[in-house]
Amino acid sequence: MIQVDVTIMDQPYRLACKEGEDRALKEAAALLDKKMCGIRESGKVKGNDRIAVMAALSMAAEFLTAKAPAGPLSDMSLLEMQQKIGAMHKVLDSALTPQENLF
Repeated sequence: MIQVDVTIMDQPYRLACKEGEDRALKEAAALLDKKMCGIRESGKVKGNDRIAVMAALSMAAEFLTAKAPAGPLSDMSLLEMQQKIGAMHKVLDSALTPQENLF
């Protein structure tokens, strides 16, 4: 494990990560810093805890609505894929449940 120093909303943090993961960690911290500073500067949300929650919700929403750049599922968001996989599980479960009685 290595130590990485980052700054988020003017607060320094020392974080640990695996060798070779430091660049991704620094980029993630920079993205979070940008989101949180933007929310703070808007003046609509007060308190670091609330700013962190709003930034996390914003990033989660972006993640769930992101789409693959190319391929057979490129027209679906991650959330839509999760829903489709859940529906497929239900179909498989209903098809396989009668098979369990055979054994």
